[in-house]
Amino acid sequence: MQADTIKQEIRRLLKERNAVLLAHNYMRDEVQEIADITGDSLGLSQEAAKTAADVIVFCGVHFMAESASILSPQKTVLLPRLDAGCPMADMVTVEGLQELKARHPGVPVVTYVNSSAAVKAVSDICCTSANAVKVVNSLPDREVIFVPDRNLGQFVAKQSDKTFHFWDGYCPTHERLKPDVVARLKEENPDAIFVCHPECNPAVVALADHACSTSGMYDFCRKSPAKRFIIGTEAGILYRLRQENPGKEFILASPALVCPNMKLTSLEDILAALTTMAPVVQVPEEIRIPAKRALDRMIAIPRD
Repeated sequence: MQADTIKQEIRRLLKERNAVLLAHNYMRDEVQEIADITGDSLGLSQEAAKTAADVIVFCGVHFMAESASILSPQKTVLLPRLDAGCPMADMVTVEGLQELKARHPGVPVVTYVNSSAAVKAVSDICCTSANAVKVVNSLPDREVIFVPDRNLGQFVAKQSDKTFHFWDGYCPTHERLKPDVVARLKEENPDAIFVCHPECNPAVVALADHACSTSGMYDFCRKSPAKRFIIGTEAGILYRLRQENPGKEFILASPALVCPNMKLTSLEDILAALTTMAPVVQVPEEIRIPAKRALDRMIAIPRD
């Protein structure tokens, strides 16, 4: 079946099923192109919860579909590729986190949304890469346990006076970006602004002109008077950056910045999911309720 025919059939089934199609910023270009909403993981779940759709088709990875189920338990959540996981989310387990909590009794757990629903359920509050600093600094406690991303944790720690206990997790894709590669690129492109994700290694973040979430990158690059940017995050972000900024040039900091899990979902997978109404991701209530509590605490923090 031709790509255009697949897209038409996807759109027909979305309407028939009263479904909304979500695509994370790291998805393949053709998936982002056909999506109803593109964005960051939690932002997509929040937007989907506001819609009147009965079905959420989440083009992302497993923990993202879980977040959609947590916030929209009455909706059917489809994850076209059930094998699309997140290595960083898999690095932290409930048992391991409970052991860390036992070593630091009474210290609140701040959990990055890139984690399983089960881990969120034994956490005190969640955060995103965009609001992590605000979340941590909103807590009255002098110490925090930060899981699972040590790189994001160290980025936050530099902007907080609290004592941090880090989980030793990381994003393998962002970790592949090396500071010597960035330094050489900056030297070769002195007029380019280097923007990176705080999931990158601290040595890479130290070289950045600006470090922020993917949604932050869209805003920063759109508003910046600069014409050239070196981008330090997953390659999928380039699609929308180029769409929104036709007069600007975007250079991927490394060809290694490709997440195989984020690239699994194809148009054929989306069509199959809508046709069969599977695979379904549903978080059990005994996990969903405490996980939602941790998310709600984050959402309740006033925005600037």
